[in-house]
Amino acid sequence: MELKDIEAALEDVLLPQPKRSIMQFNMVRDIHISDETVKLNLSLTPLNEADKESLKQRVRAAVEGIEGVNKVDIDVEDLPPHEMNQFDRVVAVMSGKGGVGKSLVTGLLAVALSRQGQQVGILDADITGPSIPKMFGLNTRPLGSEGGILPVETRSGIEVMSLNLLLTNEDDAVIWRGPLLAKAIMQFWEEVLWGRLDCLLVDLPPGTADIPLTVLQSLPLSGVVIVSTPQDLAGMVVRKAVKMTDKMDIPILGVVENMSYLVIPDTGKRIELFGKSRGEELAKAAKAPLLGLIPVDPQLAELCDSGELERYSSEAFDGLASEFKKVAEKAKPPAVRQPLQRPPSATGKQ
Repeated sequence: MELKDIEAALEDVLLPQPKRSIMQFNMVRDIHISDETVKLNLSLTPLNEADKESLKQRVRAAVEGIEGVNKVDIDVEDLPPHEMNQFDRVVAVMSGKGGVGKSLVTGLLAVALSRQGQQVGILDADITGPSIPKMFGLNTRPLGSEGGILPVETRSGIEVMSLNLLLTNEDDAVIWRGPLLAKAIMQFWEEVLWGRLDCLLVDLPPGTADIPLTVLQSLPLSGVVIVSTPQDLAGMVVRKAVKMTDKMDIPILGVVENMSYLVIPDTGKRIELFGKSRGEELAKAAKAPLLGLIPVDPQLAELCDSGELERYSSEAFDGLASEFKKVAEKAKPPAVRQPLQRPPSATGKQ
């Protein structure tokens, strides 16, 4: 009996949703071997009491099945989810302009990393206009307890947390003011058990106000990806986001231009529907590489509407995936940032 044997056995103990092991969620905090006795320290946040008991029984059975194990002792503690999470990179996808396709690019980047064998999560920070669940065909309510919540898993294993997954109806409006929106983002960061991820992508709403400020100031970002479209008006607004990241000393990993062109099916001719591409120009202004030019693609729109984004494939997507992999591998691990101070109330009191 060796430590690696016990860890291998525990890798086969899966949660009900997402279907990942307790080892991948860092629920196994300590393993101690003494003679023929194995002592395990587990943190089963955010499972309810019934699921905790069921999981303990499966853990005990898995370890007792190892040759040389005579006794298994299990201690359970409930750590806050944020103390159990482990991210190699945290990347925000942002733009000063609405409607440029930030959620689409976030989804495509997640699919790209997933196909490369990485474990990926998406924190949908667009609280009032979430579209990530729709793109991936998600309608499962997340599991959780008072101690925390588990993300929902897509068909290819991408973890997703979005407010839309918590609403009774997906088209219910979220009519909240800024402080509540910022609080929701921090709850998704601190109270969701993401476990071990190669990359957590944060899909931001447009603008440079409450939520983008909360994310850029509070979350330990490795960098941001800027999304724009060819119109000069969009470029002007997007440059505001570039200046915001510069002021907050957060690196821009790359720029993506969405709706860059349309390919005529019969001839293969490219038409620049929204004017000449400004991707290279914006990338130069951002002092970052141009990761890709995403075309107007009816197939992509259809797959998003049907919740099957993970099936998408194209030459442009392959190029985006390749370029993003390069910059993601070079991105530094998340840096610890100071918590965002509570905003003053309307009366000026804290």
